[in-house]
Amino acid sequence: MGNWLGCFPSKGFKEGHGSRGKRSSRSVRKMPAEDDLLHRHALVMAMQQHQLSQRFDGSMSRRIGSASSRKHTPSTSFRKQVPFILENLETKKIILVHGEGFGAWCWYKIIPFLEEAGLHSVTLDLTASGIDNTDINSIMTLADYTKPLIDYLHNLPEDEKVILVGHSCGGASVSYALECCPKKITKAIFLTGTMVLDGQRPFDVFAEELASAEVFMQDSQVLLYANGKDKPPTGLMFYKEQLKGLYFNQSSSKDIALALVSMRPIPIAPIMERLSLTKENYGSVRRYFIQTLDDHMLSPDVQEKMVRENPPDKVFKIKGSDHCPFFSKPQSLGKILLEIAQLT
Repeated sequence: MGNWLGCFPSKGFKEGHGSRGKRSSRSVRKMPAEDDLLHRHALVMAMQQHQLSQRFDGSMSRRIGSASSRKHTPSTSFRKQVPFILENLETKKIILVHGEGFGAWCWYKIIPFLEEAGLHSVTLDLTASGIDNTDINSIMTLADYTKPLIDYLHNLPEDEKVILVGHSCGGASVSYALECCPKKITKAIFLTGTMVLDGQRPFDVFAEELASAEVFMQDSQVLLYANGKDKPPTGLMFYKEQLKGLYFNQSSSKDIALALVSMRPIPIAPIMERLSLTKENYGSVRRYFIQTLDDHMLSPDVQEKMVRENPPDKVFKIKGSDHCPFFSKPQSLGKILLEIAQLT
């Protein structure tokens, strides 16, 4: 995995595309026509996702990909390949929780696949993510960041339960929800997610390959200081070349372009907060982990370590997937989610 969260060696910053120092003549040239077309296409897609999200009244649940819009999404090509129709489930409602920097928009390929099989998929913009306009610098806790998810769970009818899916650092939000609302959740699925132990920070998942959180907070070159350099950092923001290499090494150019125009700075407080998880709450819900085996952001070794230290009920693996299987391996991911939904 190496230099996650911007902890790149100084040499890499001097020679790479992400340097904040002097830019090479190549970096200031006009964008090639093909790349410009991809970015324009991605921007249109992002605007469509924004418009679709606004069709729904609930600010907590922003679903993407209504029946009328599915024909416009690239996922149409595999919707007909759904392997089975789901029946007699504990719940048909599945909440898809995005990871750091992403938003509800990132699930646009998965939603029609799940709904074609009979699941009711719900996507959420966590605080200061997607089209939620909260200033990231105001987020001081994991509770602040996860509030849209917790509010949604609290507002469910008394007898209704859901399946939670958390991608990347969205795994911490799922863990927090398990502790807060265990009776509302039938299953929790960690999609190459931060499945932390009691007392761990999401950042601790990466510490062995990087450095301590304290060193990172002092040395990282991607941190944002909204309150001044003499105050703790409030967020972090990747350079585009870092995003491509860490998150999207197997994703299509169109999905990369969509992500680059849609991703937002990441609030740092939630990933630095230690979670308090109990057997009575967190431990009462079945957990599943989906590993991505060509992941440059959360290496297979780190994923294996999480599974060993905090064993879930079952582990699934996606070969050839980068950190974002909803882009690089949507069919494989969709089939696994349907399989987990059927497990009893």
